[in-house]
Amino acid sequence: MTTKSHQKKSLQIGLIHLILILGAVIMVTPFIWMFLTSVKTLGESTAIPPVLFPKSFQWSNYSKVFLNLPFFTFYWNTFITTLVKVVGQLIICSLAAYAFARIAFPGRHFFFILMLSVLMVPGQVFLIPQYMIMKDFGWLNSLTALIVPGLFSAFGTFLLRQFFMTLPHELEEAAKLDGCNQFRIYWQIMLPLAKSGMVALAIFTMLWSWNDLMWPLIVNSSPDKMVLSAGIAFLEGEHKTNYTIIMAGSLMAILPMIVIFFVFQRSFIQGIAFTGSKS
Repeated sequence: MTTKSHQKKSLQIGLIHLILILGAVIMVTPFIWMFLTSVKTLGESTAIPPVLFPKSFQWSNYSKVFLNLPFFTFYWNTFITTLVKVVGQLIICSLAAYAFARIAFPGRHFFFILMLSVLMVPGQVFLIPQYMIMKDFGWLNSLTALIVPGLFSAFGTFLLRQFFMTLPHELEEAAKLDGCNQFRIYWQIMLPLAKSGMVALAIFTMLWSWNDLMWPLIVNSSPDKMVLSAGIAFLEGEHKTNYTIIMAGSLMAILPMIVIFFVFQRSFIQGIAFTGSKS
């Protein structure tokens, strides 16, 4: 009986690992294809049937990206906008989330549901109103137009609110007995305990900001204010597209996000796992 149970458990573990390996292969395949395409010739990248491996690696495709685009400028603009958005959302969303989770005020649940209703509206609905606001402020063709609309997130507030709900109320009661005010409780006690949730929100915000394409294309037309997503889109020609250069540029653009995810993946997974465990 013990041997059969051991065999059954080993079979289950083997099946789980097989499924995980299959899922990993499916997820990694597009990145492998992106890399292989980035080192092919233009003929090999458009050949039918597709050519899997190039005859010789064309590393010069990466240098051509810098010849066709002000790539370092795009990188700097993307870094600045992403950094400010992440810091802004961590501060603003955490303040709002703490208020919704731990402070009893009139209409708290109503305003929270009202805020969540924003998640039910497609983002495209806000494009024209946001564009008109940026135009009235004179912020078109500036990094400010890219940053300000992304400083707050209803999803980020919901994520951190659910995380704050999991923290014991005894911590607040003890802090109040020691003479702490509400802001000090938030800043010195609750915020450090919400580290995993903050990391999860930071990674979500970084990915969203780094990959955002539509809004940068709408509000900015100056190359000096372009970000990576919009800048790489200009590599696509009207009559002919050099896929090798596009793939080379895209691969260089996503490398920071891959590195950040692998560095903080433990905290990211913990933040998602803990969120919503208590309503």
